[in-house]
Amino acid sequence: MRLAMRGLLSLFRDERGTTVVEFALIVIPVCIVMIGGMEVAYQSYVRTVMQGALDTVARTATVEAPVIAAAGDSTEERIAERVRSHAGTVAVDAEITIVQRSYLDFGGVERLEKLVTDVNGNGQFDEDDNDCWEDENGSGTFDERGRLGRGAGDDVVFYTASIRMPRLFPVAAFDLLSPTIAMSVETAVRNQPFGDRPPPAILCGSGDAFVG
Repeated sequence: MRLAMRGLLSLFRDERGTTVVEFALIVIPVCIVMIGGMEVAYQSYVRTVMQGALDTVARTATVEAPVIAAAGDSTEERIAERVRSHAGTVAVDAEITIVQRSYLDFGGVERLEKLVTDVNGNGQFDEDDNDCWEDENGSGTFDERGRLGRGAGDDVVFYTASIRMPRLFPVAAFDLLSPTIAMSVETAVRNQPFGDRPPPAILCGSGDAFVG
């Protein structure tokens, strides 16, 4: 009995192999922290590259006939391709979309078109009251200001570049996170006054021309 007790006591006091156990306990949390840090750094780097490319090409496109070294039949296509080519060098297998909308001024970005008459004074467009508005985007309907494309001289152009790309590490295999990352960057510039800009038409109700 005493021999058995001595054996148990010596076993409890034996510290050989504790390093292996401690390593096994901390290796997984350490790996998770390292992977998370690298993922965040990767996303930040891609965002920085894409923002820089968007800012640069947007400034280049403010003149009437910009020279943009990229494929495309129109200036808008070359702008988009230039951003994709830059971001694609660091974001492999990424899906990148670029939206370009032009406005008359900075105050009109992502805002509804301007009301000219508001019959009932509620601050909203009412077709039944035959309210009138400035058809800034030429759509013939009362909606958000701005039109697709880089616009005309002296227009404000709002660029949005969105990207969806695979994660740096295959964490989705463990059902931890989505296999892809989605993010976007934006910038706004004003075109040089390289041409006359026609005033927007004033329409009323369902799209009839305003009669003053």
